[in-house]
Amino acid sequence: MGLPKRRAARKPAASPRTPAARKKREGAGKNRESTGKKRESAGKKRVRPGDPVITVRRIHRRDLNRVWEFLKLSFAKVNLETVEYQRPRSMKRFMRTYDDEGIDQLVFEVEGEIVAYAECAHEVTGSDNWINENYFERRKMEPLYIEELAVHPNWNGRGVGSFVMQQLEHLAKVRGLSHLVLEVAENNEHALQWYRKRGFRKLDSAIFLSLAIDTEPELLPPKPVSRPVEQTPEEIAAAETEGATEG
Repeated sequence: MGLPKRRAARKPAASPRTPAARKKREGAGKNRESTGKKRESAGKKRVRPGDPVITVRRIHRRDLNRVWEFLKLSFAKVNLETVEYQRPRSMKRFMRTYDDEGIDQLVFEVEGEIVAYAECAHEVTGSDNWINENYFERRKMEPLYIEELAVHPNWNGRGVGSFVMQQLEHLAKVRGLSHLVLEVAENNEHALQWYRKRGFRKLDSAIFLSLAIDTEPELLPPKPVSRPVEQTPEEIAAAETEGATEG
């Protein structure tokens, strides 16, 4: 064993009243703000007039066949390289998801073409899920579980995935949930890099990632309204006299 390293002498903490301390606190606040802005702007590109517009809506039963074909195409390459299927193992299981309670299925389109799909739940569902709820309860985490997230291969690198992530973060915010939680194959290096760039961090396993969400209340705070117009005694008496006359 080598000799233990000698601890460096600690520098005295700057007084909160000194200009250096104030500058340090202000700098820390700016760093936190810039970190949040970097996450929001990850993958964001300048929009030009005439660029395609992406829309999002909830899935309809008539979309099921189209979405299934889209998912097979989107995950075809990934499933060639992973042991675990990155998609439901059968079309029957996918169709059954549509009727499950508590699951949001979102379709993202550009000019009627499906370019992305997301499936999420705010509670654990199904008998074959991979979630240990106690893990999150002990850490006081309230996750939105992302079951599926797929982008059409022809639309990679065009801001579609970033828009999908913005939508999922918004869902978590308005529902008061604190994290996005998803599963990624460890050897899917492209996906891992993409998620880490957007602030996701590994949990207790190499394939579990988490992203903290700044929550927002679903209901607006109280707002003052105008007081009723106060009447003078003469106006009150006149109103009473008029009412008695009408009676």
